[in-house]
Amino acid sequence: MSILNVEHLSHGFGDRAIFNDVSFRLLKGEHIGLVGANGEGKSTFMNIITGTLTPDEGKIEWAKNIQIGYLDQHTVLEKGMTIGDVLRGAFSDLFELEQKMNDICDKMGDASETELENYMEELGTIQTTLTLRDFYVIDAKVEEVARALGLLDLGLDKDVTDLSGGQRTKVLLGKLLLQKPDILLLDEPTNYLDVEHIEWLKRYLNDYENAFILISHDIPFLNSVINLIYHMDNQQLTRYVGDYDKFQEVYAMKKAQLEAAYNRQQQEIADLKDFVARNKARVSTRNMAMSRQKKLDKMDIIELAQEKPKPEFNFKTARTPGRYIFETTDLVIGYEEALSSPLNLRMERGEKLVLTGANGIGKSTLLKSILGLIKPLSGKVVLGDYLSIGYFEQETPKGIETSCLEEIWEEFPSYSQYEVRSALAKCGLTTKHIESKVKVLSGGEQAKVRLCKLINRETNILVLDEPTNHLDADAKTELKRALKEYKGSILMVCHEPEFYEGLATDVWDCTKWTTRI
Repeated sequence: MSILNVEHLSHGFGDRAIFNDVSFRLLKGEHIGLVGANGEGKSTFMNIITGTLTPDEGKIEWAKNIQIGYLDQHTVLEKGMTIGDVLRGAFSDLFELEQKMNDICDKMGDASETELENYMEELGTIQTTLTLRDFYVIDAKVEEVARALGLLDLGLDKDVTDLSGGQRTKVLLGKLLLQKPDILLLDEPTNYLDVEHIEWLKRYLNDYENAFILISHDIPFLNSVINLIYHMDNQQLTRYVGDYDKFQEVYAMKKAQLEAAYNRQQQEIADLKDFVARNKARVSTRNMAMSRQKKLDKMDIIELAQEKPKPEFNFKTARTPGRYIFETTDLVIGYEEALSSPLNLRMERGEKLVLTGANGIGKSTLLKSILGLIKPLSGKVVLGDYLSIGYFEQETPKGIETSCLEEIWEEFPSYSQYEVRSALAKCGLTTKHIESKVKVLSGGEQAKVRLCKLINRETNILVLDEPTNHLDADAKTELKRALKEYKGSILMVCHEPEFYEGLATDVWDCTKWTTRI
């Protein structure tokens, strides 16, 4: 049974085409991985099928009475909403029914006998619906899910705008879980999630009976939960049966076959053109030449897709710093309340350290406290001598209005336009991306702009906060290579063991000092 039909979808932004005549069908129970390089339009596709975005052309048709659950990487939670409010929002339709039931009860006092009969019948229907859908145990269900996701410890009355990125993702995931939709649409759900909750999500999706479409650049996670791949590439959507590894194998084979066919055809075209050129002027061979020309004119020309620019990250190294990068003495981090016990930490030159642990326990806060961006509640941090620090933030600042060109120019005013364009191109961005505003780029493309600033500055210590979030497989592989070759020191928050294995000289488990566990 088809849940969703997409027919002849075409869409673009300005002169940049995203989809061209794309068709797609989702069947009940299918577990789909939607993959493709950064900026190929995966999040745009999700926005189109959920009705957030209207396509230029095409038809989107959902089956009747289908409930859709969408976890969007850009969802905004408003100030004043609590964790409990958001989770209970999963049952908004039932609360509306309860309100309707209360309104009917208010009207019954002045109703005629016939009206009373109708009201009683309607009340009965509403009451049955509320009972069947567990309306009277909503608080218990909310508490159960909040406990499973580690949200109960934060308190259901906590304002959602005070939460970390990972905690907000968990709240939205919890809401989806409570909704029990017919189809789940998940856009980068593992970004900001710690290992424990990625495992929980993996188990949940493996047991999930309904259909889901999942966008993720976390390949081990993707492989463990999906049975179909849809590959978004060059404005097209192609279906592959199996996991990501199987897709890679089949895709490579198809690409090699196409290249071989292209090369054969190019040779044939060259031979035909040569024959026509040599024989069209002679009377005795003119007919054969015309016959070859007709064959040329009718030929379906094989075209190879333009190769995507592969990023190249090469970090510039500044002069050698002193022996110690930083040292903390009884450092207590936090905002209004403490996030840590007193910390006595030390990092030496040449170390590549990774901070791990659950969301919201203060990993990003520790980085900012070491850098002096946030004042500690008590204790002190002493930075080493001759440090040239490169800092990579988790997200691009909100409300940014500059283009990619302007962003890099502001950072490096002495660069010529050619140098700015070359720097961005080396990070895997095309001319159209380079001239676009940063805010219209995908999360992965925005991360590449931030990385561009970092690799063009001389540093001897890199402080990286979740650098792999949003990055596609090629960019992650290249970033790991560049960090392994980097001669300076690295202090990094990361939740992907596959990324930091073979790179980190030591892993610090932040759960040992946090006050949040």
